[in-house]
Amino acid sequence: MVNVVDQNVNQVVESRNGFELPLLLFAGFRAIIDEVHAELARQGHPDARPAHGFALQAIGMAGTNASEMGRRLGVSKQAAGKTVDRLEALGYAERVDDPADARRKLIRLTPRGVDLLARSAVEFDRVHARWGAALGEDGLRELQADLRRMVPPEAFRLDAAGWFG
Repeated sequence: MVNVVDQNVNQVVESRNGFELPLLLFAGFRAIIDEVHAELARQGHPDARPAHGFALQAIGMAGTNASEMGRRLGVSKQAAGKTVDRLEALGYAERVDDPADARRKLIRLTPRGVDLLARSAVEFDRVHARWGAALGEDGLRELQADLRRMVPPEAFRLDAAGWFG
């Protein structure tokens, strides 16, 4: 009986069925994100988390309100508000009076939030260049083109952070 179980387990592991592709894609995603965030920590942003990047992108340079931020992230207004609370505590965002509607607050990036986004853009470019050097520029360009072709447009959303919590 032990041999049958071992044989069945090994068949699943050795067969390299379709499950390997999403695992490799996720591992690549994690490798990039972890590398970028380790460098951001060294550059003065030790508390920045991947979800913060999604939230800062949802706020944008023009700012937004909690309802719109929640819609952009695919979360409730209340969940967006809690995220803003955390971003405020870290100094990445602030709430100010909305000049268009005195009943609402506008959420906007602070200089620290803009700095985090600018540094993360530089770091993502650095990782991209390193991948290009390792895979060859043509290989990386083909990989990205293939992924663009296979990923449906509606799958590219900011609410990806919701997958992890």
